[in-house]
Amino acid sequence: QLQLVESGGGLVQPGGSLRLSCAASGFSLDNFAMGWFRQAPGKEREAVACILSNDDSMYADSVKGRFAISRDNAKNLLYLQMNRLKPEDTAVYFCAVDERGAIWTVMGLSCLRTDFGSWGQGTQVTVSS
Repeated sequence: QLQLVESGGGLVQPGGSLRLSCAASGFSLDNFAMGWFRQAPGKEREAVACILSNDDSMYADSVKGRFAISRDNAKNLLYLQMNRLKPEDTAVYFCAVDERGAIWTVMGLSCLRTDFGSWGQGTQVTVSS
């Protein structure tokens, strides 16, 4: 049974850092497209970063240069390193997996999309002084 469990959220001051983790079970995450997403109160869910099975990664413009997505295939963990955090980064962060990653790669499509197939429950990140 496919399962994703996020952890690592919390309260951090502006300019600080956090590393989110997503533990995957029931599948090998290196074979699929993986992504991090966030949803702030009153706003739509947005794609933050994604990584394909060929290790290509993409980032939303709002986090480019501050966030980094990575994975540990041996541990089946997905990470999101978040640096220089801003109050506008406050949101619930979700990880997700989609089996269409290979198709997106072949067709040159972006994985920065919110129609991923399976989702975790989310972890709260609050950036505030």
